[in-house]
Amino acid sequence: MVYAKALLAGALVGVLYAALRVKSPAPPPVALFGLLGMLAGQAALELL
Repeated sequence: MVYAKALLAGALVGVLYAALRVKSPAPPPVALFGLLGMLAGQAALELL
């Protein structure tokens, strides 16, 4: 359920960014690595 809420929130923000034509503050590769880091950190905490 938490993942679904996170996905919904991300999709909503993405739609708002597109509607307002806001440029992403980070280049796409940097943003993707940041997201990967957050997911890895969350997974590590769940394992502990």
